[in-house]
Amino acid sequence: MLAQIAKLPLLVILMGISVLAMLLPAGFAWSVGEYYEGRVFLYGALLFGFITFFLAIAMANRQRSTRHRRHLLALLGLFVILPLMLAVPFHQALRTTSFLNAYVEMVSALTTTGATLFDDPGRLPDTLHLWRALVGWLGGLFIWVGAIAILAPMALGGFEVRARYGARGQSARLTGGRFGAGMSQITRVADFSDRIRTYGIRLLPVYTGLTLALWIGLILAGDTAFVALCHAMSTMATSGISPVGGLSGASSGYGGEVMIAVFLIFAISRLTFATDMQTGELRNLTADPEIRLATVIVLVLPLFLFLRHWVGAYEVEEEMNLLAGLASLWGTFFTTLSFLTTLGFESPAWAVSRDWSGLQTPGLILMGLALVGGGVATTAGGAKLMRVYALYLHGLREMEKLVHPSSVGGAGTEARHMRGRGAYMAWVFFMLMTLSVALVMALFALTGQDFEGAMILTIASLTTTGPIAQVAAVDPISYGALGNTAKMILAGAMILGRLETLAIIALLSPDIWRR
Repeated sequence: MLAQIAKLPLLVILMGISVLAMLLPAGFAWSVGEYYEGRVFLYGALLFGFITFFLAIAMANRQRSTRHRRHLLALLGLFVILPLMLAVPFHQALRTTSFLNAYVEMVSALTTTGATLFDDPGRLPDTLHLWRALVGWLGGLFIWVGAIAILAPMALGGFEVRARYGARGQSARLTGGRFGAGMSQITRVADFSDRIRTYGIRLLPVYTGLTLALWIGLILAGDTAFVALCHAMSTMATSGISPVGGLSGASSGYGGEVMIAVFLIFAISRLTFATDMQTGELRNLTADPEIRLATVIVLVLPLFLFLRHWVGAYEVEEEMNLLAGLASLWGTFFTTLSFLTTLGFESPAWAVSRDWSGLQTPGLILMGLALVGGGVATTAGGAKLMRVYALYLHGLREMEKLVHPSSVGGAGTEARHMRGRGAYMAWVFFMLMTLSVALVMALFALTGQDFEGAMILTIASLTTTGPIAQVAAVDPISYGALGNTAKMILAGAMILGRLETLAIIALLSPDIWRR
């Protein structure tokens, strides 16, 4: 039975998973007395369950294509087509919004962007808040599995930086080194469907267990079970979805923020939950370049902002309160880590730092953090820390050559590759991302947005950091106030940001269609 299911197209399998997921909000709605919403999700599960069953029967004996494009198309269909199904129960349960709004909301959740069109959390019943958080959680799981099972052997999604032959699907005959052993194993597996099944089985218990651990921790910190569950799923998926408008509406306080900060390490490096399928021992996390770079950012930037606010407090002769200073430092640290991992939760102490000094923190800093992003093959969006690290190594080497033109770079084969081919691939990605930003900004401008609004909406969508629209701008930007054309552009930009431009270009490459 399981073997037959595994042979089905990936999109059909994902539809089946979504049908089973509808049963959770249905049961929750009945338990809290929201009977209409419960019936909507139950009937939705029955309807789409029959549709998925008939599709499975129709495609059961079809010859499976082993071409790489089939799986890239499945990933594209995941974010374009699947939200159409997910939006039906949301639209029918709410009854006071258009289907386009429901579709954009589901695209936002599934891409782990967390940009909500409903500014007032009280407008949505708890069942729909749970559905949004659950869809975001599933989107994070699909990214975990899809990145390792599909993008890694094709040298996409950040893996092209360490692949020897670039992003052409020949990723990877790396020689030597602990990373190389894992990637060599990846290329020996020809059937992507087997990879998806294998890595899905391996990663699902890890992903679920971490979510349950954080859920229990937030409950012990003071949150209700419902709010704790939504925030736990949002943290693991870095979606930033909250039923109470963020951490300011939660009851867990600083204890909950500390727990969330600890679990955000899984959005910084994939080595925290996967070992690149290596057979040896787990790599020392302190030697991982992504963790080291993220550590520098989340320590140096908060210290800089803290000193800036301290000077501001000194100039306006505010009372030098030690507790206010510590709260300001923690709020800056947590918010920096949150936006670096594209979660988008703002610490309530973040406002304390502004009130303490009388200075506003530039939203450009938060947008810069979101652009850097988290780790490769994690739920975080952005440009990825590995690409930034490759450009950093290349910059160091170029400065060394300015001082010593005849010097020879050392540190091994892997480091030389990162400074050369790896930095080249990272630079290509940044150029493509720059063009994407310019194009999406121009499209938003055509819908009537000013420069600041178009830039913030573009960064929020391409980096999958939806909450940044409420934090970075002087006046918070409402997604619900956008026109229908702007909402469609927003949905397309979120999908582009989740899949990345290199994957879209690879999908159009004739070489991929021949493989």
